[in-house]
Amino acid sequence: MKTWLVERPRATVVIVHGNGEHHGRYEWMIEQLNRQRFNVVSGDLPGHGRTRGKRGHVDSFDQYIDAVFTWYTEAAGYDLPVFLFGHSMGGLVTIRILMERRMRIRGVVLSSPCLSLYQPPGRMKDLSTKMLHRLKPTFSSNSGIQAADVTRNEEARASYETDEWNTSTVTVRWYQELIKAMKQSHADALEFPDVSLLVMQAGTDLIVDKHATHHWFNKLEITDRSLREWKGLYHELLNEPEREEIFRFMMYFIHMRL
Repeated sequence: MKTWLVERPRATVVIVHGNGEHHGRYEWMIEQLNRQRFNVVSGDLPGHGRTRGKRGHVDSFDQYIDAVFTWYTEAAGYDLPVFLFGHSMGGLVTIRILMERRMRIRGVVLSSPCLSLYQPPGRMKDLSTKMLHRLKPTFSSNSGIQAADVTRNEEARASYETDEWNTSTVTVRWYQELIKAMKQSHADALEFPDVSLLVMQAGTDLIVDKHATHHWFNKLEITDRSLREWKGLYHELLNEPEREEIFRFMMYFIHMRL
């Protein structure tokens, strides 16, 4: 866990990164938040970045929830409004933790949340992973995520490909835990707490199924919610060429709830 603190802070933002990446990829966003006098708390999820353990692996999705709850506890200790930001799988973790833990949150921003995969594995591969899940849960394979699929920004693509802390593999246990968490999020949508929510979804998302995002969002029964789909933009909205516009849009949501 790491903190970026400012003088006279307005609130604290907890950032939850996506699969295969790490908190260091959010340096630009953190700098922008600090400039607007927001504290930031973040870190690397288990099996990612500088954490210990097998890359791309968790025994249980609860390990992600436990890690983020530690970050939230740190953020809540500053006695300021707390906002959660979760991207992709980090968005899924954010959804699950809000459904399972008691937290005092002022608002939530989800960026292209992982509620279904854009290209799920075929039936035979799915059956084989279920078998391996029991026989050899730490068996790894390539995640299939390519830099060209996450952003149109050439500089960000180059950085993604050369980043030594990115993780390109996942295990069969990780995959089964991901599938279970996605299914639970849809089945338990009515249990999502009544907290201010902004969902920002990439319109040309080659990683997650954008239709699943809309489907989940439409099942929610909360008073303050909005969804914006950014036409033509790729999965990592805050790494896209239009990121400054997207960041301003997000900050308008946050400022209006302070």
